[in-house]
Amino acid sequence: MTIPLWVGFTLAAAFAQTLRFMLQKRLKTTALSTAGATFARFVYSAPLVAIFVAIYARTSGQGFPAVPARFWAYALSGGLAQILATMCVVALFARRNFAVGVTFKKTEVMLTAIVGILVLGETIAPLGWLALAVGFVAVLLLSDAPVAGGAIWRRFVSPSAGIGLLSGVFFAISAVGYRGASLSLGHGDVILRAGMTLALVTASQTVAMAAWMAWRERGEISRVFRAWRVAGLVGVSSMIGSFCWFSAFTLQTAAYVNALGQVELLFSLIASALFFREKITLREAGGIALLLCSILLLIWVL
Repeated sequence: MTIPLWVGFTLAAAFAQTLRFMLQKRLKTTALSTAGATFARFVYSAPLVAIFVAIYARTSGQGFPAVPARFWAYALSGGLAQILATMCVVALFARRNFAVGVTFKKTEVMLTAIVGILVLGETIAPLGWLALAVGFVAVLLLSDAPVAGGAIWRRFVSPSAGIGLLSGVFFAISAVGYRGASLSLGHGDVILRAGMTLALVTASQTVAMAAWMAWRERGEISRVFRAWRVAGLVGVSSMIGSFCWFSAFTLQTAAYVNALGQVELLFSLIASALFFREKITLREAGGIALLLCSILLLIWVL
């Protein structure tokens, strides 16, 4: 049995993304602000992506593909959503442990299908909606427990639940936006279209975040460069992960890719236990298990 190329790209992306989140967690807790830890992934990866795409376009003889106007609509909306999503995740790491933080972020797998329907006209099977419902219950279990005598609705409105769910919404928008952008390019193989999309998106994200931080967080940009040892690794892992995600999105619908990408949950659990020595409560373990059931059901449907 031949494994589809998009599956390999997705598995590699999930592993690289887990590594990046580990590094960003370290930056957030030891050196940089939320915006600074987020900026690190873009400023160090953008030049590397640009160089790679230029070399690949030249050596493959394909040249650069034409960039239509609709590309920018998809790419810029996806890029902005990714910035906001990443900031949500980095902020969440300061509130909850690593594995649960990534699990909250993975609500994107349930939301991407909805965004795909609205934006690209993609569909989801009836059992897929059941997977969404199971995942929603899992998020309930993973949110902050209410105080004694409190109402259950307080779980929905806790800061951790709100930040985590918001990150899922933004990541879903970015995934669909990137798929739309890559598919809009006129010509080129998967590597070139994914790389071109990534290069233009990361360049625009770097400029946008640099302008924001120069305005709102003076001095933070210099701290990002002073933390180059860890921040540089964030950039490299971000480049690898993003390129693999973009390639997978070019080959397959965003909902399919994000469904398989839930293997990142297992990677995060290993990282949480081995590197951060964090313990997971019984309630959180139940929520993670239930979310995993939702993931498996969604993969089976797809």
